[in-house]
Amino acid sequence: MQRWNALGRKVITWLGGIGLALSLSSCAGPDVGQYAKQGPQLDLKTYFNGRIVAHGMFIKRGGEVARRFKVIMDASWRQESGVNVGTLDEAFEYDDGEKQRRVWTIKELSPGVYEGTADDVVGKAVGKASGHALNWKYTLSLPVGGDRYNVQFDDWMHLIDDQVMLNKAVMSKFGVDLGEVIISFQKP
Repeated sequence: MQRWNALGRKVITWLGGIGLALSLSSCAGPDVGQYAKQGPQLDLKTYFNGRIVAHGMFIKRGGEVARRFKVIMDASWRQESGVNVGTLDEAFEYDDGEKQRRVWTIKELSPGVYEGTADDVVGKAVGKASGHALNWKYTLSLPVGGDRYNVQFDDWMHLIDDQVMLNKAVMSKFGVDLGEVIISFQKP
C-alpha cells in the first residue's frame, strides 16, 4: 500500500507539472517587441488619422462565421498638456442591419505605449506598438440579447502598407476562447 501511495504521489506530481507547463505555454504568445525591426513602422497618429473603412467578421471557435460587418471610422489627434490624444469614432453596420457606435479616446503615454477608453470598455485598454504591430488588451461589455457580457480581447493589428492594416482579435471569457474577430482596415 505504501508503495502505491508513493507511486501515486509521483504520478500526480508529474501530471500536475505537465498540466502547469501546458497551461503556462498556452498563455504564452508573441511579444510585440519581436516586430521592432520589421517595417513598415506603425505610427497610430499617422494611420488612424482621417477616414478609414474596415470590413470584418466574427468567427466562432468552431469556425462558423457568425457575423459580418463594415465600419466607417473618423479619426483625429490633438495635444492635451503635452500628451497626444486621439479620437476614433467608429460607426458599425452589421450584416443583419444592426448599427452600433463606439468612440475611442486614445492617449499615447510614451512612444509605443497607449491607453484607450470607450463607453463599452471596462476599465482601460492597454496597448503596445513596435515595428509594424500593435497589441491591445481590454475588456469589452458586449450586448447579447437583453443582457451584457464582459469579454476579454487580445487584439493584434499589423500594418501592411500605408493604406492597409489587418487585425486579428481573440475574444475570451474566463480564459475560454469564444472566437476571433478578423478586420481589414483600408485608408482611401
